[in-house]
Amino acid sequence: MNEETFNMATRKFLKKVGVTSQREIEKAVNKAISEGKLSGNETVKAKVTLELPELNETVEIDGAIELE
Repeated sequence: MNEETFNMATRKFLKKVGVTSQREIEKAVNKAISEGKLSGNETVKAKVTLELPELNETVEIDGAIELE
């Protein structure tokens, strides 16, 4: 295994995950606020599931996002 290639590929994947996740979170929160489901000062729970199918590995990451 080439450590440098692996490191760069992992970073590229994580950047894609981060950008996409942020966009989707912002979209969902803005929609919920516009529909009156959120007032904009809550803390929203978040959960990400990372799957590596070929390795039969699944990791769940829980967190919270403060809106104010």
